[in-house]
Parts: sequence; C-alpha cells; structure tokens
Amino acid sequence: MLPNNNSLPLDELQLYSKEKLDLGLEVFLRDNLLQASFQPIFDFNTAKVLGFEGLAPIELIRAARVSSTVVEGEYLGRHLVLESFAKQGLEGKIFLNVSLDVLLQSEAKTGETLKYLAEFGLSPSDVVIKLSRSESGADVGLLTQACAHYRGMGFQLAICNLNQGFSGLSLWSEVKPEYVQLDKDFIDGIHHDKVKLEIARSIYEVASQSNAKVIADGVNNSLDLMAIRDLGVDLGQGSCLAEAAVTPVQILPEAVIKSLLRVEAPRENVLQTRATVSKLLRYVTPVSPSDTNEEVFRLFEQNPDLHAVPVVQATKPLGLISRGAMIDSYARPYRRELFGDKSCVTMMDDASIIVDHNTTVQDLTDLILRSDPRHLSAGFIVSNADAYLGMGNGHDLLRLISNLQINAARYANPLTLLPGNTPICEQIDLLIQSGTSFVTCYFDLDNFKPFNDVYGFQKGDEVIQLTARLISKACGMFDFVGHIGGDDFIVLFQSADWEQRCYDFLDEVSNAFPQVYDEEDRLRGGIEAEDRKGVKHFYPILTISIASVKVSPGMFPSHHEVSEACISAKKYSKKFTGNSMFIERRLPFIVSSKQQSEQVH
Repeated sequence: MLPNNNSLPLDELQLYSKEKLDLGLEVFLRDNLLQASFQPIFDFNTAKVLGFEGLAPIELIRAARVSSTVVEGEYLGRHLVLESFAKQGLEGKIFLNVSLDVLLQSEAKTGETLKYLAEFGLSPSDVVIKLSRSESGADVGLLTQACAHYRGMGFQLAICNLNQGFSGLSLWSEVKPEYVQLDKDFIDGIHHDKVKLEIARSIYEVASQSNAKVIADGVNNSLDLMAIRDLGVDLGQGSCLAEAAVTPVQILPEAVIKSLLRVEAPRENVLQTRATVSKLLRYVTPVSPSDTNEEVFRLFEQNPDLHAVPVVQATKPLGLISRGAMIDSYARPYRRELFGDKSCVTMMDDASIIVDHNTTVQDLTDLILRSDPRHLSAGFIVSNADAYLGMGNGHDLLRLISNLQINAARYANPLTLLPGNTPICEQIDLLIQSGTSFVTCYFDLDNFKPFNDVYGFQKGDEVIQLTARLISKACGMFDFVGHIGGDDFIVLFQSADWEQRCYDFLDEVSNAFPQVYDEEDRLRGGIEAEDRKGVKHFYPILTISIASVKVSPGMFPSHHEVSEACISAKKYSKKFTGNSMFIERRLPFIVSSKQQSEQVH
C-alpha cells in the first residue's frame, strides 16, 4: 500500500514494486486516501476557467520513480486524474501530464488512455496531452510520430519547459502544439525584469504566428499577472488566480476579475474592431447528413445564386458544400453514378471556417488570410454557442472592410493616420460603459510653435510624426492612441505599467528631439524666435508635457467630463519645465460638484 507521505525515506519507497503499486492504488482508492489535485487554468478574456491541469499524487510519483516502475506509475496517475475529473464533473479541458521518457518507452501502453476515457465517459476532445521534459533527451522524429498518433485520436497537445532540455523550440516547430506553456521561471518577477519580459513577448509572438495559445504558469502575484496580461497572454495558472486543490475553485475572485478586464481596441482601426461577423450574417437553409449528394446537386441547379450550402446536424454546423467543388466532382467520369446516392458529407469540406457571431471582422479577416484561399470564395458559417445561425461570404466581407476603412480614414488625422476626435470620444465612452479602469494621458509638445516658425511646416510635421511613432511604441496592445490635432495627442492606457511606459517615452523623447535641430542650435540648446508681439526670445529644445487622469468605474458619466479633467490637469502639467508628467491625484471632476482644492503633484 502506498503511504500518503511526501517525505518517505528512500529505502522505504524502494519496497514498492509494480504489484504493490497496483495494490496500493486499489487500497487508497477504496479508502479515499490517494487523491489527484487540479490546478485551474483561467481565460483572462472571459475570467472563466478554460480547464485544469491534472496533478497525480506526489506519493505515487515518488514511489514509482524509486521502484523503477515509472511507466506503470504514470498510467496509474492518469487513471486517478481522469476518474476524479469525471466524478467531479469539472468543466473545460483536462491537461494530462505525459512524460516524454514514458511516451517513447517500448513498454508504453497503446490505447490505455482511450480506455480510461471510455471508462469515465470522457472524449479525447476533452483532453490536452501536456508533454513534460525529458531527462535523457528525446528523439524528435519518434516524438513527432507519437504526437501525430495522439492528435489523430482527437487529443490536443501542449508543450512546456521551453527553458529546459530536449530542444524545446525544435520540438515546438515539429509538433505544432495547440498550447505552449510559459514556464514559471519566465513568469516570476516578470513585472520588473525586462529580459524576462522580452523573452515572454517573443514566445507570445511566435505562438500567435503558429496559432498556439500561451499559458502562463506560476502566476503568483498581482504585479506579474498585470505584466503578462498587458503582454497579450490570454491564459494563466498560479496561486494569484487559484491554488491547486483536490476540489478546485472554478471562479476567480472579483478583485482579480476587475484587474483582468480589458477592452480591446487595436490602434490601427477602431471602427473595424467593433464591427462583428453578425453584420455579414445571411440565413441559408442548411442540409443534413441524411441528404444525398444528388439532392444537394439539384438544390444548386434550382438556385443559380447559391454558391455554398451548409451541412448541419440537429443544430450543430459540420461544414460547407461548395457549388464549384461539387460541379467539378460531378464532371469526372462516373462520379455522379457512384456518389449520387451517398450522404452529402462525402462532398462536404469539413475544414470549413466556422466563427461565432460575436467574432470581430478584423479577427475573421486575419483567420481567412491565414487559411486556404478557397475559404474566401466558399464563404464561412456563423454560429452562436455552436448552434447554426447562417452564413457569410467573401464578397460581403470585402465590401464591409472597404466601408470601414473609408469611415476610419474620414475620422483619422491625415498627418499621422491616428484616430481623431470622434473615435477618441467613442473609445472613452466605450471604456466608461464597460466599467473598465483606465488612465487618460494628454501629451502636449512644449514650445512647438517657435520651432515651427523657425524650421518651417515640413520640419514641424516631421516632429509631429516622430512624436506619434514614439507614443505608439510606448503603448501596449490594449492601449488606444489618438491624435487630437496639431501637437496634441491622447492615450487611453489600460496597461497596468502605464506610468513606467510614460517615463520610458520621456527618455526616448529626450534622446530623439535634439536630433531634429541643426548642429548649431543643438549645441546651444535651443533657438531664438519672435513671439506674437515680435519680441525675440530664446526657446530651449523641444520637450513634452504629459497630464494624466486616472478613471475608475463610475467616476465620469461620459467623455465630456473626462475631457474637462484632462484640460484641468494639462494646465498644471505646463507649470513644469522640461520633459515631465503630472498625475492628477485630486478628487474626480464630477458634473455639478465642486472641484476640490487639494493639489498634489
């Protein structure tokens, strides 16, 4: 019987053979002493649980290791994890740890995991095989074959320990997993470690290009959580979110949910981000798998404008049958005679694009561009919670994108192409209505008019464009940059480290702005120019002032009041010389309430 003790002496653990391990499992299961635990993995976008990493009891792992029954011990652990997952009725996916050393051993049991799933009423689609590191180094070729075997059975794959052993990046390129784990070594202290931040950013960008989701492991404090959230990482696990437990929590604390909330609005095109697939929805009567190919062909004959037909079983969409593909198939000798009476699923493209009706047009466009060109002509299926709603087609998508781009250009600043006043106001109202905390930062160049008078409008425009680039560079993926006009910019920060981003920006400005001057003016530290009354003054090298207003849920009713607060803060920011930032710390400016007199810098 396996003792339930994490600190057994080595000689005592060595007593446990395979037979005793099996017996021990039965006894502990019967007495409910040997239990798996589960680490929740949360989706930051929805603040809901994506799934759980199943953790076999440490006693079992240690006993199996010292008694040279690692393979048997791992299978016993899988059995225990899957049984407990099923009995508790936990939602989402179960991430099942699989050691590479065990996976590639000759005594590994083929089909054993599938047997467990059948025993507990689970499906391979419920399981993510999480590949753990190898002690000895794995043969990537054999491993790729093993992973293809798992994926062929319907499992998804995850890899971890990119910082250790077995050439993790090479494995990534070969296996192409659905999930990549950012190991705790990268996460611990990431909020103040720029090297770790850049490593994590690189992994995230590679994952995005390969359609893999990144899971941050070991998120153990709120500052690290904010850093990875602002990086764009969508999934995470760790004590800051929820501890591993036999009966795990499935809901995040309210405070954590509020800190995770972001309203995504990429700076390139706010209007396109808000438009969803529902704008492209057209209802097309579907066919079912019980319909024959001949019936579908007659449907195309009777409806010349019908370019594709969705196949739906009950309410679940399965794929599309394209007019062109079916006619092309029927044109071949004997194809109509051979396949006419068969189910229409034989002509169906089961790799058709199926998207939720809330998917943004921008996300749909990215998806189609990454996919086979046939999807643009064939169209795509639109669903709601996996239930068929209708279809969309490539022609309508292109027309909508064109209209959105025209509208975006209409409201963009022509010099920087950043959103102008109308999108800025809309974005502020959107953030307020969503209950999101954000920081409004007003950026204003100091002494820009004298510079423009001396160096001319073209040089002035170059400075404004340079400022726009530096501001955009300083912002995170959830931060919105707008150009109010002239030399005034605004940023709506959702990044938790917004303050540091502003100071980094000011450092960039102090290095960049002197370079726009002639050498003579740069050496003397500025220019001479006339003021509006014709009096000559010396104006130092350009600097920039930032006025910051923190906006909490319920503080302001609309963009009008936020604008008033920014204008007030801007007056104070102009009192400081050089590159500076003023943070408004007075009580909020509420309509019909008296402004507080306390002034804090």
